Amino acid sequence: MEAPSTPECVARPSVVTLDEILGRPFPVLDDGFVRVIDYLGDDDAIVQAARVSYGKGTKRIHEDRALIRYLMRHAHTTPFEMCEIKLHVRVPMDIWRQWIRHRTASVNEYSTRYSEAIDAARRTAPNAWRLQSASNRQGSAGAVPPEDGERLSAEEADLLHRARAVYEGRLAAGVAREQARKDLPLSTYTEAYWKIDLHNLLHFVDLRMDEHAQQEIRAYATVIGEQVVARWVPMAWEAFLDYRKRALQLSGLEAEIVAALAAGEPGRAVSLAADEGLINFAEDGRLRPNLERSEIDVKLRRLGWTPPWEQPWEPRR
Repeated sequence: MEAPSTPECVARPSVVTLDEILGRPFPVLDDGFVRVIDYLGDDDAIVQAARVSYGKGTKRIHEDRALIRYLMRHAHTTPFEMCEIKLHVRVPMDIWRQWIRHRTASVNEYSTRYSEAIDAARRTAPNAWRLQSASNRQGSAGAVPPEDGERLSAEEADLLHRARAVYEGRLAAGVAREQARKDLPLSTYTEAYWKIDLHNLLHFVDLRMDEHAQQEIRAYATVIGEQVVARWVPMAWEAFLDYRKRALQLSGLEAEIVAALAAGEPGRAVSLAADEGLINFAEDGRLRPNLERSEIDVKLRRLGWTPPWEQPWEPRR
């Protein structure tokens, strides 16, 4: 009978490029930051976790980078969950509301019941006020005129000063911190420790670095991705950019439309879209807006095609 093997001693993974920035705050917005407190695992840990599930005889997979890219390409997520990171963040409360919706992290937030609220609030520069998007109910597009921006920033400064003064006056009067805080603006900064595994962190970055995400949370996600994750797990970050962030996913309908265009049959591509209700006309004969069709337009242009419904064609009667 073969004697059981003795487990070998292993050293804790250490990533020099990440160790160099431990505790270093990366500024975000006007008074926010992101900094790394601790981490577990690295690119090697992802590879190790994947190979242990294959069993003996698989250690000769010739390249770790190729394996990580395979895992990312085929959505084998468990090996990425073996890596974890703990961040200390300072973020405005309105942005934190979006952030905390990612329920896959362990969180410990600064308490304004035990401590005074942080004496900092996000301010908006006169040229940074954005207009409500006409096509996206939860987005912005364009800028407020400069003269309005000056007025809005001045009003904001007065409001923040008054809100802080009222809060501190309540504390001075002996009001409980848990009650005194209730009228603080959402622009007040909060702080938290945020611990998350790599798989879920990449999901957060994927959503919040997207051009449709709110500009402020996008600033945090960009710092976390480009300044932290890229240092921590460079091979996984490269694979993420290639197969997730910069990739193009096609639905079944979109693949059929692309195939029709590649075959030189724009009419068939139009018919496919029309059959799915993506092409409708207003009374004046103009093509009605359609959200799904507009998303297809973006993908077609990225592939080098002009959407066929924008070309002269005769609609079916």
